[in-house]
Amino acid sequence: GLRTMGVRLAHQARSALEIAQWLKTRPEVARVLHPALQDCPGHEFWKRDFTGACGLFGVELQPDISIEATERMIDGLSLFGIGASWGGYESLVLPTTGHIRRVTGEGGPTSATFRLHIGLEGVEDLKTDLARGLDGLQF
Repeated sequence: GLRTMGVRLAHQARSALEIAQWLKTRPEVARVLHPALQDCPGHEFWKRDFTGACGLFGVELQPDISIEATERMIDGLSLFGIGASWGGYESLVLPTTGHIRRVTGEGGPTSATFRLHIGLEGVEDLKTDLARGLDGLQF
């Protein structure tokens, strides 16, 4: 509930940043869109205007990974539910290719994308689940 919200959100923010940094090392990943990462578009505004992040961020895969393969990967994840209810205690994934468009005109995804919300599960368990899915992608 409300009494533990601050503790939960801080834990989720730390876990999400660790997973985002790890995803950047994966060959299947073209870009990780997490505002706390220095190479994320808009990082300077996040740094200026915010004191922390949350558990929600985007992942853009390499251009030669198909949308269909990405959807199969998402379906195969065991610890991530599929959904758009951000802020809860469980980890979620949502395919966003073709559904969410950037309105700035620059920096938008050029390949398959998905959003992750990192919950309270163990970071290593979540990495293992994501690694299993990413390892199965053909590109």
